[in-house]
Amino acid sequence: MSASASPAAVPTPETPAQATRIGGHILADALMVHGVDTVFGVPGESYLALLDGLYQHRERCRFVICRQEGGAAFMADAYAKLTGKPGVLTVTRGPGATNASIGIHTAFQDSTPLVVLIGQVGSDFADREAFQEVDYRRMFGQMAKWTAQIERADRIPEYIARAFQVATSGRMGPVVLALPEDMLASSAQATPTAAFTPVRAAPSSVQITRLHALLAAAQRPLVLLGGSGWSTTACDDLRAFAHANDLPVACAFRFQDLLDNRDSHYVGDVGVGINPQLARRIREADLVIAIGPRLGEMTTSGYTLFEAPVPRQTMVHVHAGAEELGSVYQAALMIQSGMPEFVAALRDVRVDASAWAGARAVARAEYEAWQARPPVFDTSPEAGRVDLWKVVRSLQAALPADTIVTNGAGNFTTWAHRFWRYGPLRTQLAPTSGAMGYGLPAAVAAAIAAPTRSVVCFAGDGDFLMNAQELATAVRYKAPFLTLLFNNGIYGTIRMHQEREYPGHVYGSSLTNPDFVKFVEAFGGFGAVVEETGQFDAALAAALAFMARTRRPALIDLRIDPQAISPGRSLDQVRAGGKPPR
Repeated sequence: MSASASPAAVPTPETPAQATRIGGHILADALMVHGVDTVFGVPGESYLALLDGLYQHRERCRFVICRQEGGAAFMADAYAKLTGKPGVLTVTRGPGATNASIGIHTAFQDSTPLVVLIGQVGSDFADREAFQEVDYRRMFGQMAKWTAQIERADRIPEYIARAFQVATSGRMGPVVLALPEDMLASSAQATPTAAFTPVRAAPSSVQITRLHALLAAAQRPLVLLGGSGWSTTACDDLRAFAHANDLPVACAFRFQDLLDNRDSHYVGDVGVGINPQLARRIREADLVIAIGPRLGEMTTSGYTLFEAPVPRQTMVHVHAGAEELGSVYQAALMIQSGMPEFVAALRDVRVDASAWAGARAVARAEYEAWQARPPVFDTSPEAGRVDLWKVVRSLQAALPADTIVTNGAGNFTTWAHRFWRYGPLRTQLAPTSGAMGYGLPAAVAAAIAAPTRSVVCFAGDGDFLMNAQELATAVRYKAPFLTLLFNNGIYGTIRMHQEREYPGHVYGSSLTNPDFVKFVEAFGGFGAVVEETGQFDAALAAALAFMARTRRPALIDLRIDPQAISPGRSLDQVRAGGKPPR
């Protein structure tokens, strides 16, 4: 096993080891020991003592006040993905916790390290269904790596240290701690701990030797990247391995930034709307080296790219969590390892690549052809009034390579996934859980955590209004980002599936929208409407200038026809190819 470095805990003069303090202050001091510099949350009366503790550290730790706990949870998740540090979320009991559950579920499915602190009813009221009382052990049993309740203030440092340890070790994920109100207000002496040190497995020499042999014997190998726990150095090591062995590299659903998409070895994303040529290449591969992905439904095209339980392809599956290996696919070689540890051992693996000479270049050409302007704009004139392909191209040309792109869920995301070329690591923030409403709060968190970088949020009109109130958070913390709003007046994914499964039976998928420009302006932001492709460049220039001048968010309302439902087919084509009416 190996462990990453973490700063040692040094008791500060104001928090001597055996000082008597209230629980809320002990907890805030413990967060400082673990290097917490940002906490996202919505305040609640159930954890006032913790807020007072955070007040004592307001010069070194900012409390980002959000407008709804769901948005706050998404911000904490995005912050963790972007910075590589655990996200910290504080919410109140009952409604606060249930609102936050969407982000906690997202963090679990995305393997994001998250420490969630939930106010709880006092212990003297417990088990009476007191005001807003919930048993969080039961509620989050399948959505967190560990859920506990701190009953004694003197044990707070112990619980907090364990929370960070569990959240960041092995397969990373969320940890939930419930904080009874009377415990936070009680006084105690507590001994501080050392800072957490994430523990990760590393591959054995025998496993690397076995992988070397499998690669040397292959004829049609492919590398598939995904999952969390990557570092810039790890991505560099992976790139060196791929280049040395002339290997094509694909990235799993919403992990497209693990290899710079401009790299000649990047051959596309393996997710929703996969390039058919790439899907064929994966199915015909004789060796797939899957480094990090969970190989869930979206990355496997509904478990069809690989047969379960024994794939037709020889598979090497590397994952941080032992419980994931063999859970669906029995790979020929299963390796539990952290990503940096594995690719560091992989960097010096070299084989004779003549057996697949030219395959990588062909796969790259197929990827570039897949990024060409789709025919939907020619087959459906209505779809072409706002040519979304040209919009994405113009946007990419105008922004730096390290621009952070966020999105929630909906058909609109295919325009980002297929046509945007993601730059280096930590330029994509998106939920593999498929949660709507993620993009906007993720953009707020990104703009707060990386104030010198450009941030763009791709959002549908349904997706946007799930957490649009967090525009207020962006304005408060001077966190500028651009929202590209795909406004077609429908829940696009639902409508597409509805037309495919029940053609012509449209029900429950139409939307009534506000004036989005006036909406964003009400928060102090900038808004512009684009109804034709030629209007986009001027709107983009105005939006970027406004953000640079004011440090406030901007929005471009793309008025698109529902016919532009996807890059591959218009809505009419989906309906025509659907099942017979029932």
